[in-house]
Amino acid sequence: MTNISKTYALPTEPLTLKQKVGQLFMPAVFINDTEEEIQQMEKLIKEQYVGSICFFHSRASAATNFEGKKKIVHNEKSYDRLLELIDRYQNAASVPLLIAIDAEWGLAMRIENTPQYPYAITLGALKDNHELVFKVGEAIGQDCRAAGIQWNLAPVVDINNNPENPVIGYRSFGDDKNSVYEKAAAFIKGMTSSGTLNSIKHFPGHGDTATDSHLGLPVIDKSMDELMENELYPFKKLIASGVDSVMVGHLLLPQLDSDSPSTTSSKIISGLLRKRLAFDGVIISDALNMHAVSKRYPEKGKLEYAAFTAGMDVLCFSENVKEGIDEIITQASEHRIQESFDRVWELKNTVFNKENHSEVHPTEQKKSSNLNQEIAINSITELCGNPTLFNELKNNDFLNVSVSFDKKNRFSELISSNFGSKSMNLDEALLSEKECVLLSVFPPAVKPKDQFGFDKKTLANIHRLLEKRNTFIYLFGNPYVLDILKLQPSSNVVLVYQDFPEFQEVAFEHFSGKIEARGKLSIQLKTFRL
Repeated sequence: MTNISKTYALPTEPLTLKQKVGQLFMPAVFINDTEEEIQQMEKLIKEQYVGSICFFHSRASAATNFEGKKKIVHNEKSYDRLLELIDRYQNAASVPLLIAIDAEWGLAMRIENTPQYPYAITLGALKDNHELVFKVGEAIGQDCRAAGIQWNLAPVVDINNNPENPVIGYRSFGDDKNSVYEKAAAFIKGMTSSGTLNSIKHFPGHGDTATDSHLGLPVIDKSMDELMENELYPFKKLIASGVDSVMVGHLLLPQLDSDSPSTTSSKIISGLLRKRLAFDGVIISDALNMHAVSKRYPEKGKLEYAAFTAGMDVLCFSENVKEGIDEIITQASEHRIQESFDRVWELKNTVFNKENHSEVHPTEQKKSSNLNQEIAINSITELCGNPTLFNELKNNDFLNVSVSFDKKNRFSELISSNFGSKSMNLDEALLSEKECVLLSVFPPAVKPKDQFGFDKKTLANIHRLLEKRNTFIYLFGNPYVLDILKLQPSSNVVLVYQDFPEFQEVAFEHFSGKIEARGKLSIQLKTFRL
């Protein structure tokens, strides 16, 4: 990876009204765009004075692929492409762009062959070990800056207190408001130390919903007192200590505003966030192409204007930049435009005129691997229904059963080579008469959609094993998977959280008795309560 971090200077002459409005727009850009699409974006940046851009992998990924029908193409050279596109788009801009990305667990969230760090739910399992969370924020921030990205739209500070949540879940530090606040604060301090801007999201709290706002409008029907006590707690505390920006999610809170989603609600943005919580920094929208709000405004530019009127400063993933600019210039007051422009300009001053321009390099692979190993050691978590059965399994001839869906199961290989129990699949295990089973599970997907990607046969076979045998599970994935496995009261589970090689090796060390589990589950599950 080559560092292309460059220095840019803001213009000293005053901007026109159109230039100021253009600074409030953040269209999406894509690593895998065609040359024609890239040139169209260069033209848009130049002609509309776009102020910032947000990188996504491809038009088939993330919020752009609602129905999941478009195939996501793997790009081995996406990092080099990222560097190239940042350079091109900055050269197209008359005012330096703020380059943003969602890198909640590292650039790997969007860019292949870049360091990946554990999900927030894994960091949530760390017991008061905020130094490791700081290091993750710092490393991610360094990787962003080395690539020329100044603004990481992270961390998620939603309290995930709904096991059915389809879109937050593993992206949250947990369901305890104090832990979420403390982990988020450490992550932010780490990013800030690297010189990277942050954005806490998704205000006023996206945790307690079973609706994906990419597809529909979630409803959070709670009183102000309930919200202040829980959902708003991390936002309030973090705002008081200082954050660069707050991202507003697409949520309907009928007790606060029964007519408008939070994205277009002046009661929530200007009233609650600005006045009651006294936030005076940049307020950015969640992606405006998400169906929760986009379907409510079929006429181009109207959604952008509605969000701006409600108090939004930066309009993320606007698909109607020109029309939105025209609407705002035509209908908004110069005073209101100046307010948002001043906030964005202050953010740009922080980056371009006050930044320490020392050269920044991406995190070395060895350094990121060592950090991941340290997190693995401190996060691995035991959920023991019957510890006696675990000891019985280890002292008997057990089956080494792998459910890995073509993922490399290094854990099972280590068990095989060190304990002499050959790795086998579920069908083979069910034909055996042995009572004790060591089951390593690598879920096909991290999101709960379609049973985390499990096919019906595989799930049914896991259920049969758990019902009939003394089965000890090592889960290398989202702990919410346990809610679909039909665990028994006596079930023993070790949560490893990630399938990284470092986590698999630590899991083997745990099974071998060389390390003890130090982590604590940061959420409540429906079917396995401690």
